[in-house]
Amino acid sequence: MQIAENLVALIHYKLKDEQGNLLDSSEGQEPLPFLCGAHNIVEGLEKALIGKTVGDKLDVVVKPEEGYGEIRAELVQKVARENFQGIDDIEVGMQFMAEAPWGQQPVTVTAVEDDGVMLDGNHPLAGQTLQFSVEVTEVREATDDEIAHGHVHGEGCDHDH
Repeated sequence: MQIAENLVALIHYKLKDEQGNLLDSSEGQEPLPFLCGAHNIVEGLEKALIGKTVGDKLDVVVKPEEGYGEIRAELVQKVARENFQGIDDIEVGMQFMAEAPWGQQPVTVTAVEDDGVMLDGNHPLAGQTLQFSVEVTEVREATDDEIAHGHVHGEGCDHDH
C-alpha cells in the first residue's frame, strides 16, 4: 500500500538543521504516525512521502516555504513588563501563550530589557532548511473517525473515538 491522502503512515525519522545538527528523532521511540493530507507534518515532508511504501527510506530537504515558513518580522514585538502580572522572573527562552487576532499564539521570550520583553511568535524552526532522514514502517487505512478528526487516534488521544 502506498502513502496517499486519507491513509495513515508511520515513520521513523531524524531531523537535522542545515549544519547537520540533530534537532529531533524518533530513535528509541514509537514511529511517528500521521494522517496523509491532514497537515499533521510539514508540507515538504508529506509531499516527498506520497507514493512511498513500507520499508522505503529517503532523505528529504525541506525549504522554509514548505516547512515552518519564513521568519515573519510582524511576529516579533516588544511588550510591556506589566503584561506578565504574577510572574517575577522572566528569562530568555521562556514560552507563553499570547492572544493574537487569530487566537492563541505560542511566543518565546528572546530578550528581557528595562523597557519591556521581546517576544517572538515565529516557530523555532521558521526560516530554516530542514533535513529529514525517514523510514516508512507502516501504511494503513484511516478510520472514519481519524479522517473526521484530522489526525491519527491512539496513545495520548484525548477525545472519544
